[in-house]
Amino acid sequence: MGDNVSLPISIDWSKEEIVDVVNFYEAVDKAYNKGVDKDLLLALYYRFKEVVPGKADEKKDFKLYEEQTNQSPYHVVKKAKELQDTAIVKMN
Repeated sequence: MGDNVSLPISIDWSKEEIVDVVNFYEAVDKAYNKGVDKDLLLALYYRFKEVVPGKADEKKDFKLYEEQTNQSPYHVVKKAKELQDTAIVKMN
């Protein structure tokens, strides 16, 4: 992730929630760079969904992230869910 990326986080979240959401976005970044463990990525995504349960909020946050990084959290999660045997999610 570049230094100028402003992650979509809320001031209403606890410190732990912010850390968990940042960890999810870092996993998305890893999927685009060197690859990330599928189970870890999905665990981070499900924790993200506990913090951001609404579909509309998720879409808004993913769009903000993608606009800044050209990385799609949606496509990373989709690929992770579709992978059968592969343990590593790597975006091309």
